[in-house]
Amino acid sequence: MSDPNSPESAGGTTPAPQASADPAVQAPPPATNAVPASEPGWERATLEKLAFATLEEQKAARRWRTFVRLAWLVLLGVLAWLVLSRSAATTSPTAPHTAVVEIKGEIASGADASAEFIVASMRSALEDSGSKALVLLINSPGGSPVQAGIINDEITRLKALHKKPVYVVVEESCASAAYYIAAAADKIFVDKASIVGSIGVLMDGFGFTGLMDKLGVERRLMTAGENKGFLDPFSPQTEAQRVYAQAMLNQIHAQFIEVVKKGRGQRLKDTPEMFSGLFWSGQQAVEMGLADSLGNLDYVAREVVKAEDVIDYTHRENVAERLAKRFGAAIGEGAVHALKTVPTFR
Repeated sequence: MSDPNSPESAGGTTPAPQASADPAVQAPPPATNAVPASEPGWERATLEKLAFATLEEQKAARRWRTFVRLAWLVLLGVLAWLVLSRSAATTSPTAPHTAVVEIKGEIASGADASAEFIVASMRSALEDSGSKALVLLINSPGGSPVQAGIINDEITRLKALHKKPVYVVVEESCASAAYYIAAAADKIFVDKASIVGSIGVLMDGFGFTGLMDKLGVERRLMTAGENKGFLDPFSPQTEAQRVYAQAMLNQIHAQFIEVVKKGRGQRLKDTPEMFSGLFWSGQQAVEMGLADSLGNLDYVAREVVKAEDVIDYTHRENVAERLAKRFGAAIGEGAVHALKTVPTFR
């Protein structure tokens, strides 16, 4: 028997369930991360996201710039430490020894055998209270007479200042500008097969005027000054220019001869060929007075200086110095590109 008050008896069907008023059983709210394009204010939300992304990129760029700057600061600190440690090492007194400075390769500005490096090395060697003498270990075919002249003058000055002898030991060769340097030493020691001499001066080049005529090539050179194109390989050489160049070479040659005679003095056995630009073996050089005796570095340190311990004072670039030079060269290259349109005197 059914209850007249039940829902079934009223309509015969079950009514639809009603939403609960209990908040614990309500449906979950819709997601809020995505901003539908139909909602108002979606443009502002998108712009905010772009602005935040741009700020993050700027922060990353600032962090990278800070890292690069710190890296250069570390490099500069390492360079400063190397310089200070080298200065401390060269100023501290050492035990009695023979100081050595190598002169190898071409004598030229910017090279390892430049006046800048050789003079600084010689000063460090002779300023050390433990050095009894300086030996210049030479293996060079020559180079710049200007660089050689600077080194020659400094040898004379340092000998008088420190009252220490300066010797030269020749390995394979000591020719031209290298002998210009050696002439200032107190004594020159060679191997019997060393190459010594070549007391002369040269200026070389090429001329292409005949070839250009055959090829039908016209040289268009504009100058202000009648001799500004002097020694241009694509222009004919005049007799006046040849005479001028020869006079200049003769003058430099005379300076070379004077330096050799002053340094070697009465030891020279002057012959017509001595200053002709010829070179000789070490044994011949001893006979002619261009060298004093046969001997190597160990012999000179042991028998002449009487200090067998040998300390090398030759300036050599380390890794940090090479990196600094490359960095400076890169900056200089940028400056050259920036000044390409500026006229220059050459």
